[in-house]
Amino acid sequence: MQYRTLGRTGVQVSALALGAMNFGAIGRTTQDEATALVDTALEAGINLIDTADWYGGGESEEMVGKAVAGRRDDIVLATKATMPMGEERNHQGGSRRWLVKALDDSLRRLGVDHIDLYQMHRWDPNTSDEETLSALTDLQRAGKIRYFGSSTFPAHRIVQAQWAAREHHLSRYVTEQPNYSILQRGVEAHVLPVAEEYGLGVLVWSPLASGWLTGAVRRGRDVTTNRSAFMPERFDMSLPYNRARLDAVEQLAKVADEAGLTMIQLALGFVTAHRAVTSALIGPRTPEHLESQLAAADTVLPADVLDAIDAIVAPGTDLAAHEKFDTPPALLDASLRRR
Repeated sequence: MQYRTLGRTGVQVSALALGAMNFGAIGRTTQDEATALVDTALEAGINLIDTADWYGGGESEEMVGKAVAGRRDDIVLATKATMPMGEERNHQGGSRRWLVKALDDSLRRLGVDHIDLYQMHRWDPNTSDEETLSALTDLQRAGKIRYFGSSTFPAHRIVQAQWAAREHHLSRYVTEQPNYSILQRGVEAHVLPVAEEYGLGVLVWSPLASGWLTGAVRRGRDVTTNRSAFMPERFDMSLPYNRARLDAVEQLAKVADEAGLTMIQLALGFVTAHRAVTSALIGPRTPEHLESQLAAADTVLPADVLDAIDAIVAPGTDLAAHEKFDTPPALLDASLRRR
């Protein structure tokens, strides 16, 4: 397992990190199965576990908490807030009112007294950067969180938050967690260069593109991944962007075969090769999934393989940009772009 410094924090984290979104109802994973996945991941050298309050309405955090009990100090524990937690309108977002409660709820579910990395799951356009950063700084000074970061922020919001922290003498985000894979390379144009400029650690989510890059999605086969069951539109081959993804996958499979690699090794080796990326988040549901992903822990792609990938999906290109959840609100709501 490779280890890298998380931004400028001095904290060493594994190049592969365990994402816990599939723990519980989303991945149909029991507590015993989740604990076994954590055990195997830690034995393989993974030391960063990432979850969120929103995953299963808190279920994932509870399962992670039970799985890491007794070995908390050996793990860099990360979770997130801001996504809706129930129907109450103020149980979401980046306000001080909500973040104080959301963090206490996460600490209770995880069974710990502090979070190593507390991340804003999405940018909240209804809350000022000063409000959110002030609350996070106070929570940090209270010892409840060690560091805080952002997730799926557009590049201009990352810059704005860095400016606001300096302007108001507050602590700043030290990490960003973007969607990044061979099929979703848009962050290479702006987000990753900005992260490098500000010395942010980068934890990338969905490096296997929701199963597209696992080898399970190929032309002429029925798609039977877990994600296809509750996100069928992502695998509907009547849609032009899915056909474009399938074309790319078929070409990538040839590159992987010629290089003597699995598709998973190709996919994870690709994202961890980027100079701005600290860790790739893997989200296994089964021991077999985890084993196949751990096989990529030390994968280093040679230049000719990286060049071949560039020829299939050009740098800075998203094949399904609408799935990244970072579209500016004004592009989704006409009232925000018209007087």
